[in-house]
Amino acid sequence: MSRVELKDLRKSFGAFEVIKGIDLTIESGEFCVFVGPSGCGKSTLLRMIAGLEEQTSGVIEIGGRDVSNSEPSDRGIAMVFQNYALYPHLTVRENIGFGLSLARTPKAEIARKVGEVAEILQLGDYLDRKPKELSGGQRQRVAIGRSIVRDPQVFLFDEPLSNLDASLRTQMRIELTDLHARLGSTMIYVTHDQVEAMTMADKIVVLNGGRIEQVGTPMELYDTPATPFVAGFIGSPKMNLYQGEVARILGASDTYGIRPEHVSLSASEGTWHGTVRHVERLGADTIVHIDCDQLGPLTARVDGARTFAPGEKLFATPDRSREIRF
Repeated sequence: MSRVELKDLRKSFGAFEVIKGIDLTIESGEFCVFVGPSGCGKSTLLRMIAGLEEQTSGVIEIGGRDVSNSEPSDRGIAMVFQNYALYPHLTVRENIGFGLSLARTPKAEIARKVGEVAEILQLGDYLDRKPKELSGGQRQRVAIGRSIVRDPQVFLFDEPLSNLDASLRTQMRIELTDLHARLGSTMIYVTHDQVEAMTMADKIVVLNGGRIEQVGTPMELYDTPATPFVAGFIGSPKMNLYQGEVARILGASDTYGIRPEHVSLSASEGTWHGTVRHVERLGADTIVHIDCDQLGPLTARVDGARTFAPGEKLFATPDRSREIRF
């Protein structure tokens, strides 16, 4: 049982309230991602769950036990940080087993557990190397292995991939997803990257200004965002959003939204007339930035084989079934 429950959790630094009353349940075995812009409170929230930051008020329960005032070591959690925090003078084997050595675990038991973790993370060939001899992705796997070997109830990840290059981040996303499927453990993951959130999570928690904007599966947030903030934050390129008089003309009381992939383009007819401002060719897709007479800036995602040029006149038509109004 590794369910995590947060009940009216709050955190203030002096008169400034950073976390403004969070109520959230993360079920046992879920991969839950906290996502949001810088300063939204996601890392502070994670650190409170870990016990590294004291909450101002509220309750934190892990596995049905109130750990609000417990030490980090007594919460049954393991945390993986953005920086790997490996001991440079120790081998991979020694780094993974370091916590067990401190706990005076028998050497045979340490060797068995380190061997099991090395197999899970494909580190068997690197156990006698020092961290400086490893790639960034391998170092991060060692840091994860040091957490796994403790057999925690809950894994906490604080932007663990942000120091890796783009190809390694993609690889590590797959590896972490595979690891979750293999272990079946509860994992809570913090990132500012909505692509990481969409590709890894069972449940996404979108945070903004210390509050939860929406909780749901990746596709629930993508297809039915609850607020304009979520609509604009989830998705790349981001949703076209229009407010004020333009939104009211389009039948929305406050905000009208349409995703770039739900806009079709034609040289001869359509709903909105515009001029191509910029074209991004991405191979499989082409992103077309348009100045529309009725709307202003509009972004459309079309097939990569389509060709457009700056200054070209065209028409854009939204898929009426995919429009979102707030």
